[in-house]
Amino acid sequence: MTHPRRSLLFMPGSNARALEKARVLPADGLILDIEDSVAPDAKAKAREQIAEAIAAQGFGKREIWIRTNSLDSQWWADDVAMAGKAKPDGILVPKVSSVDDLDKIGDRLQGIGADPSIKVWAMIETARAVLDAAKLAAASRDPKTRLAGFVFGPNDISRETRIKMQPGRAAMIPMITHCILATRAHGLEILDGPYSDFSNVDGFALECAQGRDLGFDGKTLIHPGQIVACNAIFTPPAEEVAHARRIIAAFELPENAARGAIQLDGQMVERLHAEMARRTIEIADAISAMGN
Repeated sequence: MTHPRRSLLFMPGSNARALEKARVLPADGLILDIEDSVAPDAKAKAREQIAEAIAAQGFGKREIWIRTNSLDSQWWADDVAMAGKAKPDGILVPKVSSVDDLDKIGDRLQGIGADPSIKVWAMIETARAVLDAAKLAAASRDPKTRLAGFVFGPNDISRETRIKMQPGRAAMIPMITHCILATRAHGLEILDGPYSDFSNVDGFALECAQGRDLGFDGKTLIHPGQIVACNAIFTPPAEEVAHARRIIAAFELPENAARGAIQLDGQMVERLHAEMARRTIEIADAISAMGN
């Protein structure tokens, strides 16, 4: 079954109170973090608290990921080892830039006998990662990589490329669409990066809507106050779901079984629209099952 990923909230692994609060937040997923939000001298504590939090369960239907430190750090191997044993739904690895990076992660998980159900998500945060997005996505064909998708990281890309983060992200749209095309070509998902100015409600809503329309499956968040708006924007509207159900019902009629296109509500509807409709219904049903 499809798991909705409208909203995935970063939570610092070193903050026990935040980890406890996360159990009742309406996010579709939680990213328990050992990287940016955790100071160097708190990395070990964060690993320990994340492992304990996952073992204690109580997160309901929320998907649980662990964000490790990047492969150029001294902590990543211990992070991945802990994550492999804790058995989250996913491991999010920052600054993945090459297929070799994915192989290293896969080798580490294989070496500790990590459960095959644990998926790997790559943060696309470097110029090289954007340029080689198709190569990275194609690596998902190797089961060892466990690659399930990308998270686009605009802040680090901005830092590395000197492209300024401006409202509307016009300068970044070519990079965003390039990464989205790479994931779709290989059947992967992709999430938008965080919006840092969490007090700017209108700006956040505009960026969520832009991300949805560009084709992102959801958005990563840095503040609990962003969850409700993000969920609403990435939820298919009721009228869109109802129209999708009418499309499916129309193509299931005996007289339309062999037709490639039909008329519905005054418009021509093709089989490709039925495929899109099934995706809409699948997401809507999954959201309903989440209860958020």
